[in-house]
Formats: sequence, C-alpha cells, structure tokens
Amino acid sequence: MPDKSVTLSPRYKIYGAFVLGLSTAIALRAIIILEHVEPGWVRPAWYFAVLGNFIFFYYRYQITEKRKKAVRDHRLIEKVEKLDSLSQDDREVLTYLLNSIAKSPEHLNYLIIFIFSLVAIAIDLAFVYFS
Repeated sequence: MPDKSVTLSPRYKIYGAFVLGLSTAIALRAIIILEHVEPGWVRPAWYFAVLGNFIFFYYRYQITEKRKKAVRDHRLIEKVEKLDSLSQDDREVLTYLLNSIAKSPEHLNYLIIFIFSLVAIAIDLAFVYFS
C-alpha cells in the first residue's frame, strides 16, 4: 500500500489554495481603496481576507510539515548523498533542495499567520459585541 503521506493534494485543492491566497492578497490591498470609495465594504473585505488567510496559511503549514516529514522519515538527505547513479552536481542540488525543505522555518511563518488571523477575528468580534 502506498504511503499516503507523500501523495500530492488533489488539483482542485492546489489551485483552490492558489486562487484563495491571491484573492485574499488583493482584498487586503483593496481595503485602502474601499475606505475612500465605499467604506461599508471595508469590514466585509477585511473578513474575507483574514478568513481566507486563515484557511490558506493553515493549508500551507500542512504542506510544509508534510514535506519535512517525508524528508525526515525517508532519510532522503543521507540517501541522496550516497547515491552513485547521480552526478556530484546532481547530488549537491538534491541535497540543497532537501536541506532547504528540512531546515526552512517557513512552516512557522504559516502557523503564525494562521494563529494571528484567528486572533484578529476574535479581537474584532470582541470590539463589535462588547463595545
């Protein structure tokens, strides 16, 4: 049975995350314009952007964790360094890529943005309902 932890996400999920990330980035920037043109749309745009970021960055966090786990669990760095069928340049490039995945703190960036998105929503709701 194939290891499910190393399978790609379905295409709809990959492209859905891409569209969501792009649209939330646009929505965050549109807030500045909306504030001058139609202030009533600022809060809905902000909620869309923050909720979208909440989902998007949690998805990215899961992906980076999955990559790190695959590199670690399959001991890919050690195996690539010993592989004779690859040229020295190939091994160096693969080792670089795998080390980059294994050592990058990008997953923490995604996790922090995910958490702060939730906190921002909670604070805004508290201001709305308890002010």
